[in-house]
Amino acid sequence: GGILDDYLRTDGVWILSRNKQVYKTNNEKECAEKCEAERNFNCRAFLFTRKRLQCLTLAENARMTVTFNSTDAILYEKKIYLLQCKRGIGKDYRGTEAKTQRGIPCQKWAEKSPHKPNYTPEKHPNAGLDENYCRNPDGDERGPWCYTTDPSTRFDYCNIPECEDWVTHTAEECMQCNGEDYHGEVFRTESGLECQHWDAQEPHMHGFNPEHFPGKDLKMNYCRNPDGELRPWCFTTNPTKRWEYCNIPRCTTNPLVSGLDSQCLSGKGEDYRGRIAITDSGNACQHWNTQFPHRHGWIPDRYPCKGLEENYCRNPDGEKRPWCYTTNSSVRWEYCTIPHCDGTEQGIAGMS
Repeated sequence: GGILDDYLRTDGVWILSRNKQVYKTNNEKECAEKCEAERNFNCRAFLFTRKRLQCLTLAENARMTVTFNSTDAILYEKKIYLLQCKRGIGKDYRGTEAKTQRGIPCQKWAEKSPHKPNYTPEKHPNAGLDENYCRNPDGDERGPWCYTTDPSTRFDYCNIPECEDWVTHTAEECMQCNGEDYHGEVFRTESGLECQHWDAQEPHMHGFNPEHFPGKDLKMNYCRNPDGELRPWCFTTNPTKRWEYCNIPRCTTNPLVSGLDSQCLSGKGEDYRGRIAITDSGNACQHWNTQFPHRHGWIPDRYPCKGLEENYCRNPDGEKRPWCYTTNSSVRWEYCTIPHCDGTEQGIAGMS
């Protein structure tokens, strides 16, 4: 994977950071390279603005500071600093647990009281010895630990949950397309947070009650994609993080073809793959892979099974019928007139 695979992307979010550097870059990949090379501080995230092509490398991530909406901004946070679980012995654990398994608060790594530490941020600059967070700088087989604030206990281990092994090889644990049909049992988000049960309203109230969405398989607290998001997600059990994507690997085999792509309107037209590219009022459709005159999120690469080819009318989001963004700058989008299928499907995929 590329450099951006190590980051969690959130569109439309800005975070306040006291410690930052500003660069001019051409794209997100270049900005990520600036973050990796940052020497003024430990870069945990970066912001990229599309209009100004501005790159801000940040010492803080969204867990550590204030966030607010900003349409043009994209926030990328290093996943390693978001994980609240450990992989293996947790040498790369960079979460924020700061008490021992017995509940004793940890001593700050930079302090010398009540215990004089052998492991300090100065001696081990790459070990993530921030604040008083549990870490494993010496590769201890029993996992992350910390010096304690109890003068009678020099150090103790921390109770860090194991990360699930997300990359399994069963057909059930991979996703086709955007994971709308994913029925696996992953129940942690990509940063390691446990998912909230779909039939619960705490800590987050929501409208995705399993009874109201019988076809979406909203079982237990498993990651699902009931609303056509980029990939499966869930509400989290962390009161400060409403929802987050889950890390479900893509299946390596192609989905079975369930039927011919339709060249006429059946139902809402979600399977329409015809070549009509003009709206009800006669506006020409904007190409899906362009952002002019209208910026949008329906990017073909992100939605591989929605048929977002050329500028053809489509229904990727369950609207009443197929639609498109228009080439008229004053009309963002409109429905298209698609001929109804007469009883049986007359169209055959590939017909001109």
